[in-house]
Amino acid sequence: MEGRRKARLLLGLRVLASGLMLALLVPRIHVASLFPKHQLSTIGWLAGSLVIYTLAVFLSTLRWAQVLHALDIPSEMPPLVSHTLAGMFVSNFLPSTVGGDVLRVTRLSAANGQRQTSVASVVVERLTGFLVLPFITLVALVGNPTLLHLGRASSLSLTLALGTLAALVAIVALVSNPNVGQRFAGRAWLGFVAAVHVGLSRLRRDPGAAVSVFVSALAYQLAMVAGAWMAGHAMNIEVGWSAMMAFIPVVAIAQVLPISVSGLGLREGALVLLLVPLGVSSGQAVAFGLLLYGINMVVSLLGAPAFAVGSRPARVVA
Repeated sequence: MEGRRKARLLLGLRVLASGLMLALLVPRIHVASLFPKHQLSTIGWLAGSLVIYTLAVFLSTLRWAQVLHALDIPSEMPPLVSHTLAGMFVSNFLPSTVGGDVLRVTRLSAANGQRQTSVASVVVERLTGFLVLPFITLVALVGNPTLLHLGRASSLSLTLALGTLAALVAIVALVSNPNVGQRFAGRAWLGFVAAVHVGLSRLRRDPGAAVSVFVSALAYQLAMVAGAWMAGHAMNIEVGWSAMMAFIPVVAIAQVLPISVSGLGLREGALVLLLVPLGVSSGQAVAFGLLLYGINMVVSLLGAPAFAVGSRPARVVA
């Protein structure tokens, strides 16, 4: 009971934080200057962004399927897509202490009967996804050195990218340690750490599987960058591809910090810091962040039927 009260309090604080940040940022928006005059091209860019974001869902599911294969609990793609979409719907439309990843674990473990390994699959999938984000940013900054001379934007990008990379490398190294795996094996609540250890060990022993997971993670994050680039063009934000590669992953890192709801406020504030030095007005940057959130919400609606129907038993591949 005490845990529920604490969780509700934290959720309330996150809602309050998002509300305060948006209250400071939204007044900067000037609606009349957001979209270009050519409405047909605007619709085309928005439609393209929606298509790319939808494709990204399947790329994310493919990465999860590859991780499950490495953990020796392979599953077919259709149920995994259903779990992923349902999880997105829960995360975006039902803000609570039970997130989309918990729903994915619950439904997958109901099918395969392996709770801890199912948790490990989601954790490893998330880790590989986050490992790719700073990689994309750093490659873009090296490829376009002018982005390193934008003051706070450059400092924020480098700090978050290098900090995230260092933290993730430390986590992977810790969990990969054999002593850690043995210490937590068999424990009810921390046994998934041992399962994550096993998964990372298998990826390390099988370079082909590790490369396939990394490539699918890279494809997913690049698709998200492409979707944001197209959404920016719909608003007449003429930011180059290298700048989007450098800054959109940074925004993705910032918005998962547990101090807001669905990144609201954090995403928009980060975009102001990153895009204003490139000639984008602060109002446009805020509106751009809200547009990206809206596109994600629209795509998440695809998960409503999967969430409503519930989990059907998934046939585990032998």
